[in-house]
Order: sequence, then structure tokens, then C-alpha cells
Amino acid sequence: MIQDVKPKNWAVVNNAKGLHEIHESDINVAILKRDIKVFNREISLLVSETTKIELHGSVEVLISKLKNKLKEYKLISKDIISLLLNFKEITRATSFKLLLTTVDTNMCRKFHIDNITLRLLCTYFGPGTLWLPEDSINRKALNGVSNNNAIVINENNTQQVKTGDVLLLKGQKYCATSNAVMHKSPIIEGHGLKRLLLRIDTNYFLNF
Repeated sequence: MIQDVKPKNWAVVNNAKGLHEIHESDINVAILKRDIKVFNREISLLVSETTKIELHGSVEVLISKLKNKLKEYKLISKDIISLLLNFKEITRATSFKLLLTTVDTNMCRKFHIDNITLRLLCTYFGPGTLWLPEDSINRKALNGVSNNNAIVINENNTQQVKTGDVLLLKGQKYCATSNAVMHKSPIIEGHGLKRLLLRIDTNYFLNF
């Protein structure tokens, strides 16, 4: 769970503008606290279907396609567009890739670093993404090591974002820091759980 005392490497904010703290040199995770109860009906419908929307291009292109693909889900569509516009302001990028999908597997089950600059994640349904504080990472063991036990100093310190909160992560392509965040997907496979996950990246790669 997120601690009440602000640790060294992440910021917890209450408004979208606060997410700009991700650019601080000592921050590699920024979390926007939210209440998404207003989306419950639309979320339930999306979770009950096999939802998978993959888009890439400019913000204008993504907004147009989102409005078309989510025309029956106006609240979720409006929320995603708002997050996309804020992410554009934060990253100053001109091209993005977006994934909105239902998930019933563990996806990335080991702690890892993304080969991106910045990534936005929001779990609308199900358990949220997990990450490690800096004092629980052995960064010297990262190169050439596939065993998480050698990298993770204390897995008991693992943090997890709450459902509905917005998570910004620094990847290894973020030029201002070498301390990209280590994170992983929650374990849901075999537990009868599902997630509805939104992921937005700056468009360095078009694969999803």
C-alpha cells in the first residue's frame, strides 16, 4: 500500500497539474489520486466484453478514433481524452500510442524497466500496477540478470497503485535520470480476476 509519508522517489498528487512533478530529478513515479465511482456502469460493461483498443498517432487522431470506438461509453471516453491531453502537456510529445484493454493474464510478472521515456497507466478495474521504492532495488545487479531475487532487495516494500488512480512512470529513455522505475503487473491469472487497463506512451515504438 502507498505510505502516508512521501518517500524519496515518488509524488502523490490530488490534481492533474501535480503530475508534472514527474519531471523532478528525484521523482520517478507520480500518482494522481482519484475517485472513479461515476464510471462504474461503463466500466462494468467494458469488463464484461473483450475490449481491446490499440491506437497510435497525434492527439487529434487519437481523440477522433476514441470518440468513435467509445461512442457508447461517453464518460470513459471523456476521461481518457482528458488524460491524453494532460499527458501531451507533460511530455510535449507529438505522437502517442494508446492501449485500452481487458486483461485476464499476469502480463509482465517480473519487475522490469520500460524502454520508454514516460508511460501513463490507469487500471479502471481490478488490481493496480506494482513498483519498487529506490531503497528496495539493487541497481548494480540489473545488467544481465534475469533473476528478480538478485535485483529486489526487499519485496515486502512493494508499492501498489489503487484502482482508478493515474500512474506516471519514468522509463530508461527519460534523459534526465538513470533511475527508471522498476514495476510489474499484479498476479491475477488463475485467481478469477480481470483488469481494465489504460496505457499511453510517447510513440517511440508502434508495437503494443
